[in-house]
Amino acid sequence: MSFDIKWLASEVDVHGRVARILVAQTAGSVPREVGTSMIVSGDGQSGTIGGGALEFSAVENARELLELDPPPRPKIDRHPLGPNLGQCCGGAVTLITEIFDRESVDRIRESEEFPGFYARPIHEGNGEIPREIERFVKTFRDSGRKQPHSALMSGWALEAVSDPTHQLWIFGAGHVGRAVVSVLSPIPELDIHWIDTGDERYPEDIPASVTKLIAKNPAKLAPHAPLRSEHLVMTYSHSMDLEICSELLARRVARIGLIGSKTKWARFRSRLVERGHDERDVDAIRCPIGNPELGKHPQAIAIGVASDILNRIMPEPGPST
Repeated sequence: MSFDIKWLASEVDVHGRVARILVAQTAGSVPREVGTSMIVSGDGQSGTIGGGALEFSAVENARELLELDPPPRPKIDRHPLGPNLGQCCGGAVTLITEIFDRESVDRIRESEEFPGFYARPIHEGNGEIPREIERFVKTFRDSGRKQPHSALMSGWALEAVSDPTHQLWIFGAGHVGRAVVSVLSPIPELDIHWIDTGDERYPEDIPASVTKLIAKNPAKLAPHAPLRSEHLVMTYSHSMDLEICSELLARRVARIGLIGSKTKWARFRSRLVERGHDERDVDAIRCPIGNPELGKHPQAIAIGVASDILNRIMPEPGPST
């Protein structure tokens, strides 16, 4: 998990001021891992830290902090997950709750002290960045890992600021396309572009992290796709799917997935080869997508697709602190 500044900024744009709750430390059996976060506004919330009663209590606390003016310093709370919360996990969770507005979001984006990281003191008086934080950042940069877990040390909190590392283009806003977007849009490592032929094809509420593209002929967008991008082709038209696959092959993008049966794929394979595409490139297209053993329900396909993508793009987890 990492500090998703794009998500935070979109929530600030809507609500003006929000509270972000971070799982900063854990011990024993707990609902969510270190680095998990959620965002709370005066009348809503986005994301989840899990735990039922834990989350309910944390949200109430966050809304109390939102009412204070000026905004308070980050607040740190340790919650044993026992009878007092009506839970039997047996572990403990340390939460940090912080208030953000447009000014504070811009400050994080413009900070040059630790590029790619958000470091801040949790306790008053901790004005100088401790060497422990500096060593922690250097260790992860030297290791070549994309992101460390969040860390809480010497009265400071540290998180890697997420920067989407993987472009995913989804062609088609039907049932499967909607399910895939619903599952994958919260993943900060993904930069999702969602393409279809008309505005009426999309649901009313599209996640802020998703870029909607409308094209009467979606295949014409293929030449503009980044070379390292991944594509899922699942429109309402087989002929449109074929044209998109052909244009993506010509563009030589990194990966292509096509929804459909073995019969559809056999027909597509033959036609793509007839169009002059190299057989090895054509055979690299994944069809069907997802995990066929999970079934054909849109959510089942989405889960299979998400599992495949996440297994490939997610960074190695850092050590628990």
